[in-house]
Amino acid sequence: MTGKLVKLEFPPGIFKESTEYAEEGKWFNADRVRFRDGKPECLRGYETKINDTFEGNARDLLTWIDNSQTKRAMFGTDKKLFEFHGDSLFDVTPIVSTVTLTNCFGTSAGSNIVCVSDTDSSTAVGNFVNFTSAGTNLGGNINLGNNTYEVKSVINANVYKISVTDAADATSTQSGSATLNYLISTGTSTAVEGLGYSAAKYQATVCASQTRAWNQPASAGSTGLVTQITQWSLDNYGEDVVANRRKGPIFFFDTDASTSPIRLTTVTNSPTTIDSILVSPNDRHIIALGANELSGAYNPMLVRWCDTNRRDNWTPSVSSNAGDNLLTDGTRIVGGVRSRNAVNIWTDNALWAMSFVGPPFVFKFQQLGSNCGLIAPHAAIDYNGASIWMGHDNFYINDGQVRVLPCSVRKHVFDELNLSQSDKIYAGISSEFNEIIWLYPSNSTSNNDCDKYVIYSPVENYWTIGTTLFTTFADQYVFGNTITTGTSILGSNLYDNEPVGFDTQTGAGEPLSSFIESADFDIEDGNQLMFLNRMIPDFDLTDGNIKFSITTKDYPESTETVTKGPFTITKSTKKIDFRARGRQASIKVSTNSTEAKWRWGAIRVAFQPDGGR
Repeated sequence: MTGKLVKLEFPPGIFKESTEYAEEGKWFNADRVRFRDGKPECLRGYETKINDTFEGNARDLLTWIDNSQTKRAMFGTDKKLFEFHGDSLFDVTPIVSTVTLTNCFGTSAGSNIVCVSDTDSSTAVGNFVNFTSAGTNLGGNINLGNNTYEVKSVINANVYKISVTDAADATSTQSGSATLNYLISTGTSTAVEGLGYSAAKYQATVCASQTRAWNQPASAGSTGLVTQITQWSLDNYGEDVVANRRKGPIFFFDTDASTSPIRLTTVTNSPTTIDSILVSPNDRHIIALGANELSGAYNPMLVRWCDTNRRDNWTPSVSSNAGDNLLTDGTRIVGGVRSRNAVNIWTDNALWAMSFVGPPFVFKFQQLGSNCGLIAPHAAIDYNGASIWMGHDNFYINDGQVRVLPCSVRKHVFDELNLSQSDKIYAGISSEFNEIIWLYPSNSTSNNDCDKYVIYSPVENYWTIGTTLFTTFADQYVFGNTITTGTSILGSNLYDNEPVGFDTQTGAGEPLSSFIESADFDIEDGNQLMFLNRMIPDFDLTDGNIKFSITTKDYPESTETVTKGPFTITKSTKKIDFRARGRQASIKVSTNSTEAKWRWGAIRVAFQPDGGR
């Protein structure tokens, strides 16, 4: 006998702020699912943009179209700086010093290690050296060519080793000549928390509240010392690019330069120690956030800017509108974004607006909010004139006033956030779906990098969550789809994310699974056991199949549950018959079919009373 059919229709979004039973009648968990017109559907897949991998983990990504209509992307990692165009990836890492040497190489027969002698290198393991005008036939057969090599070991202050592809045919000493171009030193991709004597009070014991042993992590009550990772900030300067690696100077990428690759060069007279940069929207001032003063002393709360259209002039004078301003309410400037008629700048505790007013003051600074600091340099985004950002324990919006942005997954996100790696959080926009995404590292991350995302839709006002391998995210306006970078066991790649028309559920050729799961809901009013025996689905499915399962239990805290399914649903499925009993139930829709692009509607479930135990 078939019972009464009842429609199950849940509001859009994932709701995890309370217990599963308290979120009755809502979706409670998901992965790779968004909502469109209130209904859940799977995300499209992604594919590598090019097969070439790159060194390091990307921390900022910039896309733009130059004056010749060439589509370009640039991103910085802890190892190097890269530029992409024309289906090719170029190492454009700045060179910090160049030297021409003779009789500087040594080889050993049968070894692919080459010794390099340079009394002034001061290099370190992991740094990179580019060789030009290199001698050939080192060790009888090795040609360094115009290639870049990583320093594998440092023998002493004058000698280091690199590794080449071929083993040398012969042993040689003091042979060959070359021009050596040393790239900027490599950085670090992982923050280290609370190591060393200064992380908390030291005692020769294991960690305890306010006490710690040498080389033990800081306790929860300690100062929370965390080393900084390598960060990049990139912005357009016309069709060109200015770049900064945190605690370094400003570099310049000249799109019209005739060299290949076009390596960035240091901007003359720019501050030498800067935390991040951006370019003002109308008057083309390069703005340095956290910088050294004119006296040379670094100040993490100082904002400096160059003269209009003069990236090499940073000295205030009667003939220049370069200047600086010291912010308050915080201990350091974290980041900034361009917004409507202003540049918004966040400290670790406050939000400031920087507005152009012209000489003699050039810029006006106004504090917009306090106790709303930014958690990471790239954790803020501007969406149609409203700044939206992730703080230390909340999401915020400035749409005329600074306020907390209600979030139905806030507790879940901040509970699982890996705080020691929170500097890696990256915000992006998908204008195709009117979404804002934050990539973040969780406590379960296997590589200390971003492995989760949280999405907010300002238009449909919902939140959803999921897993990812992406570390940066750029909108579709240049390449026609969102561009991302990501790191997997196969290496680091540039990706086309959700290309239009890409309906297969694969990521770089590998199957992608997706699911959505409801919270527990009462069957009728939960006063008595109910018998369920049929489900009539409502769905769209391009191909393949999706899975449906229903789980019942008698009480909210029951450990004894019964799951029916998963049942396979294809395009021809009309109904699913099953037998289940309980007071509460939850449903789950999932797929690992590479062909299944799906959308879920409102289903109907048949049930009838089955006793009052």
